[in-house]
Amino acid sequence: MDIKDALEMVSMSHPGMVRAHNEDSVACEPDLGLVVLADGMGGYNAGEVASGIAVSVVISEIKHAMEEIRPEDQDEESGGDVAVSLLRNNVQKANSSIYHAAHSQPQYSGMGTTIVSGLFYDNRVAVAHIGDSRMYRLRGDVLESITKDHSLLQEQIDSGMISKADARQSQNKNLVTRAVGIDAEVETEIHVHEVRRGDVYVLCSDGLNDMVEDNDIAEIVKTLKANLPLMASQLIQTANDNGGRDNVSVIVVKVNGDFAAQRSVIGKFLSWFKN
Repeated sequence: MDIKDALEMVSMSHPGMVRAHNEDSVACEPDLGLVVLADGMGGYNAGEVASGIAVSVVISEIKHAMEEIRPEDQDEESGGDVAVSLLRNNVQKANSSIYHAAHSQPQYSGMGTTIVSGLFYDNRVAVAHIGDSRMYRLRGDVLESITKDHSLLQEQIDSGMISKADARQSQNKNLVTRAVGIDAEVETEIHVHEVRRGDVYVLCSDGLNDMVEDNDIAEIVKTLKANLPLMASQLIQTANDNGGRDNVSVIVVKVNGDFAAQRSVIGKFLSWFKN
């Protein structure tokens, strides 16, 4: 099945109930199996500039690269899938663009953004993230975050300094330890996951998970998985009903079919022989 037929994608973004501007950016490219969400930071609307640059660069660069290569191909340098290299290289390009703008234009000084991106290919998804924007996966009745926040709060949880329950009330929620555009180089965390028919993936800015408990997110996703636009709308509405203290954005991806890469007969034979 063609990837755009196998995957259903919906994105929504809202400024929330407190903020005057929306500094989140989201984009979906169904033909590429690519989704990107960024949550900007910085004064004088520089956050929305940073998130907009990040999403635009990643989408446009990967779209251009995939005219010549396939994400399931092997990267000659790393030996891994091209998908991983595509995400790593182009998040770094976004990082460089934001860093340069922040250091060349005073009104953008100090701007940066989180990012979470998924590139679906060959019944897999490569997930790249920096900061505290997340990707959740619903498989069966179990919702789990398949990204781990790059945040002071997550470090405190990991070290045992604070419990997950107490973390909900912490004043350190928005202190990220890694962001796009702050330094000249950035380390992107990337993992590749097997994808199954029926999976639902939810990418979100922290405006969702700061305002809505994971259990409530899970109930909404499970209940509305047959209607992705309603699911996305309900997730945002619940965040706003709970206070909406930040911009809130979601991208929802549902796997409706198989999208294994097409391989030649000889390619299949060689693959079998290697195993």
